[in-house]
Amino acid sequence: MTFQSSTVENYLKAIFQAQLHLARKGDLVPMGHLAGALGVVPGTATTMVKALAESGLVKYEPYAGVRLTASGERLAAMVVRRHRLIELFLVEVMGMSWTEVHDEAEHLEHAVSDRLIERIDEMLGHPVTDPHGDPIPDPEGVLERHPLDTLMTCPLHAPVTVRRVTDQDPEFLRFVERRDLKPGDVVEVVERDTAADSVHLRGKMDRAITIGARAASKVLVQAATILAMLMFACGIASGQSAPALPPAVEPFQILDNSFLVEEAFNQEKGIVQNIVGFARQGGEWALSFTQEWPAPGVRHQLSYTLSADSVTRRAEFGDVYLNYRYQLLEEGPGRPAFAPRFTAIVPSGPQSTGAGEAGLQFNAPFSKQRGDFYFHWGGGLTWLPRGGRADLTSPFLAGSTIYRLRPMLNLMLESVFERVASEELPGQVASTSVLTISPGIRGGWTVAPDTQLILGLAVPVTRSGSETSTGIFCYFSYELPFVK
Repeated sequence: MTFQSSTVENYLKAIFQAQLHLARKGDLVPMGHLAGALGVVPGTATTMVKALAESGLVKYEPYAGVRLTASGERLAAMVVRRHRLIELFLVEVMGMSWTEVHDEAEHLEHAVSDRLIERIDEMLGHPVTDPHGDPIPDPEGVLERHPLDTLMTCPLHAPVTVRRVTDQDPEFLRFVERRDLKPGDVVEVVERDTAADSVHLRGKMDRAITIGARAASKVLVQAATILAMLMFACGIASGQSAPALPPAVEPFQILDNSFLVEEAFNQEKGIVQNIVGFARQGGEWALSFTQEWPAPGVRHQLSYTLSADSVTRRAEFGDVYLNYRYQLLEEGPGRPAFAPRFTAIVPSGPQSTGAGEAGLQFNAPFSKQRGDFYFHWGGGLTWLPRGGRADLTSPFLAGSTIYRLRPMLNLMLESVFERVASEELPGQVASTSVLTISPGIRGGWTVAPDTQLILGLAVPVTRSGSETSTGIFCYFSYELPFVK
């Protein structure tokens, strides 16, 4: 007996989704549950499951149930991946409502090629959830899951962010949309009325919302961040709509360099970035220009940095930095992006300003998005061999947190710790600890396809030895295509 591939895929997907809700990994999915999920009689489901077992895609135990084998689980995960990426594509690109894309994706998931799905994934920025908040398996079929509460189990009187709606029925989706319960919305559970089988919520503009317990169990939420709580409280107090957090699926629209902390993202093919930084602190100023080029794609990147400063109360050129960065890991479910950088320092500045020394620099930056936050961290060192004189080695650690306040507006907090080596006397090397904490903000505009303009401002506070100074840092970046 032969079956259409779409039928096979539907069965594998139904078993896969049922297994996610089993109490223990390895438990069997009851045949009655499977038949009900697919809308067929148990005898039809049993016939199909036996055929799948003969193909090695499932393990079937008569009168007990069924579960996927390793090969069946991977195939099922790929079907789920296609379905959820298509849903997101229909919403984000085609402009369809999130209430109507499920049925469309049910048909398209069997027709599109793997090549097209990977192109959609790339176009959408490798999202991790679909419009309903359901997690999207990665290209290897791995499904990253995070524990979430429902509106029935989350804490009372505390803002929570809606992350997922488990019922795909269009009527139910319209129901939660009308009550401001889409993924990304922030609400507060005020009371659960057991007698009335209902849940009372407080939403935007202090709006009172009441839904049934059954509906509340289908809305999955996550405790809001401290900043989201403040935004929610301010919205309630002012009588205005409290800004909702963007859904976790939405990738950052600004993937620019931090001001002081290096991020782990190489330039895309055909895109060049120009970066200008200006700092004024302690009566002195410093200016730098960096240009980053893909070589020729995202795996390899070449860049250079030119600088000038007024350390000696007059403008002087600094050393030239020639950089190579390798995209060892691209960001994915459960893993950060990682792009180690190697730099050759070409002496071109005067030694009186601390420049004029040939050397090498190494940095190992990591980057990872978590919802509306991006975290960047790394460490490295600068090594100046100096010939017959004492070598100077200066290690450093850095980290930054970036919060998406709006799609093109980010709040930033960066920190850098260095042990700066210097030769105080011939052959005598001393190290000074330098700690910089820098709050900042950046915003931008996409002025044309693949062309982005970013402006930023920060207030770095630096502690060097026993001295503390506060300065100002201005940032400008212009990213544009250099090939058609």
